[in-house]
Amino acid sequence: MPRGIGIWGVLAIALASLCWPARAQAQSWSLTQAQRQAYLHYYAPIVFKRANADSSRHGYDWITNFNFDQDGDFSNNKLNWKNIDDYINASRVGPSAYERWSIRPTLYTSLIEFMDGGKNLVLIYHIYHALDKNAAGDYQLHDWERVEMLVKNVVGSPGSGEYVAHAVVTQHKRNVIRHYGHADLNFMQTATGNHLMIWQAEWSDKLLAAHGQELRFVTNPASWVSSQMAANAKAETGVNNDGKKNVHYAFVPQGSPAAVSTFGARAITYATADQLASRSDNGSSVSWANVKRVTYELQDLADIVPTHWQYGGYQTHWLSTDPRDFFLESPVLDEAGQAEVSPGMQRFFAVTRDIENEDEREGYLHKKWFFGTYELNSSASDTGGGGSSVFHDRSWAGTVADSRGQTRASASGYPSSLSTWWWQHDYFVHSGTVDSTDGVEAGFWLPGQWYHPANGGFDGRWVQLFPD
Repeated sequence: MPRGIGIWGVLAIALASLCWPARAQAQSWSLTQAQRQAYLHYYAPIVFKRANADSSRHGYDWITNFNFDQDGDFSNNKLNWKNIDDYINASRVGPSAYERWSIRPTLYTSLIEFMDGGKNLVLIYHIYHALDKNAAGDYQLHDWERVEMLVKNVVGSPGSGEYVAHAVVTQHKRNVIRHYGHADLNFMQTATGNHLMIWQAEWSDKLLAAHGQELRFVTNPASWVSSQMAANAKAETGVNNDGKKNVHYAFVPQGSPAAVSTFGARAITYATADQLASRSDNGSSVSWANVKRVTYELQDLADIVPTHWQYGGYQTHWLSTDPRDFFLESPVLDEAGQAEVSPGMQRFFAVTRDIENEDEREGYLHKKWFFGTYELNSSASDTGGGGSSVFHDRSWAGTVADSRGQTRASASGYPSSLSTWWWQHDYFVHSGTVDSTDGVEAGFWLPGQWYHPANGGFDGRWVQLFPD
């Protein structure tokens, strides 16, 4: 027995050796890959969408995927999507060159898992459209809007007592938030999911009105929506800050079988395309029976990240202007766990290449939401504004502290990164409080080695969970 400890000291050490691992395990633990997939399916939104199918533009409002035309080239997506009505018309007749297209409506997702007084998740869903129009009437390439949720009190598989603390939707450059319990935050509960209800505007331009694929929260409870569907009433939903809006499509996650059954949703194929295309204009009313019910799938943001890489053939899809440097401590992994982008200092390009030279938009690695450095808004607005980049710019430079007194560099431990490169695992978690102070947001940077499994973390921005 070591001198000076005594029998009670030995017993205390022995007890501690038994208790400490159990406590550490309770505090820091990880979801399985199957559970991560399950959470993304369980909370995947139901998207009620208004259409604008005038001038034979039926199908323009479909959600799709980056490679719908199966040519492995993103730069011509806008050009080819302008022929989607020809795809639909050809499908009525029979075999054609369009048969090789695979529309596959897709939301590109990631799950960020971290410990902070318990297990928390950030779920991100990006809705991909091959084109839209802005308020100036210009066609735009690669339009996508996002839904984001902060899930707290995670204790296991979904539906085990966790709750959505807040959700954020994209209204062009605005990031509109609604908190747990708010009347605008409405979910449709099914046996296989708890789906946030979202309304989305049509593809086309409008001035001082909802337009260009923007997202709003559905302000009606699921019980009201279900009753309207059962009564075959006028298809519409209330939306935040803007009354009721027409609905012509319901996009439903295929990974939630009960939701698919509730809506009777079907996948878009060459055989079903003609039946699943709305031919309604935005001002036209239809009954719920005439709403086109379409399934969508989930894919990974990390499917697209390698296409931005300097050695990943970026020249096909993205311009060489405005590169971003990232220090990768972890490789970008495919579904089998194999590296697609190597660790180390890597350069990515993320300004869209448009074969028609009409548009240059930001790819994923240029988006503020990718780092959590967006600024929150309490309300939607049709008069613009709300898209400030001050907080993002100050985060990049390390000149603003979070609510816990940490800057981006002090949280990551990489002071040399400031104004030079992003650390791969830089991420700012919003508390949900809207701060009107210019360039200041309430929340905190995830610290140090937060993403390691030993610390109960997982950074899904760089990992592919779903089969291609």
